[in-house]
Amino acid sequence: MYRIVKKSLLAPNIYLMDIEAPRVAKSCYPGQFVIVKMDEKGERIPLTICDYDREKGTVTIVFQTLGQSTKIMATYEEGGAFADFVGPLGQPSEMVHEDLESLKAKKIMFIAGGVGTAPVYPQVKWLHEKGIKADVIVGAKTKDIVILEEEMKTVAGNLYIATDDGSSGFKGLVTDQLKDLVQNQGKKYDFVVAIGTMIMMKFVAMLTKELNIPTIVSLNPIMVDGTGMCGACRVTVGGEVKFACVDGPEFDGHLVNFDEAMRRQTMYKSEEGRKVLKTEEGDTHHHGGCGCGRHND
Repeated sequence: MYRIVKKSLLAPNIYLMDIEAPRVAKSCYPGQFVIVKMDEKGERIPLTICDYDREKGTVTIVFQTLGQSTKIMATYEEGGAFADFVGPLGQPSEMVHEDLESLKAKKIMFIAGGVGTAPVYPQVKWLHEKGIKADVIVGAKTKDIVILEEEMKTVAGNLYIATDDGSSGFKGLVTDQLKDLVQNQGKKYDFVVAIGTMIMMKFVAMLTKELNIPTIVSLNPIMVDGTGMCGACRVTVGGEVKFACVDGPEFDGHLVNFDEAMRRQTMYKSEEGRKVLKTEEGDTHHHGGCGCGRHND
């Protein structure tokens, strides 16, 4: 059992939990994820690692109550425990493997949308601990749902808040903020890391392609099973079939077929949709698993 040692409400329907999981904490890196099961019969829920403390043996997760399973998870309190907490899974952020001196010479921008702020934070924190300051844009519809702002301030070089209604920081989308920084304020970036909803990452990638800025996106929003067996997170990257949970979750944003991935994500939720996908994808449908007949939250 994996004990919940801390629980807090970050924003309406968005929760943070610190989980006692020494083995995971000892081995994880920014960019990876875990799979949580509340009990033996519970659904497998993949969640990106928000933070970790190797000395205390804890891993921090952040989740939003969208489906029935996450609503049940939100009822768990400090002192309670999950049956399974498996990880770390997925590939660490590419930066973990890069030469530190090369990284120090680069201007890096992270763009976080909503709950995407959670997986952005450990990457920015990791860079900060290595003496590298990256800029960060955190976007939300309104100031009430901006999360981890104070934590991000302590590790980011420059933190920019962008809200749709202008209730905090820049009024506009994260793409509007980036365009303003580059085109009006003369900022230059060697690469961008964007994490958020699929539609947000799509438009960030479209903009950075115009601006000629290499871009990494994290496709954790399309993961369901987290093992490559269900096939839900199948995506085409540079003309090749990939699975976000085993090949990613990070990919070159300029090579991801977002329209196909978003269409597939919608169709995968129904049995009829999965049958259509099976027909359309032919022999490649079962590559890595297809999830035929599987029902999801």
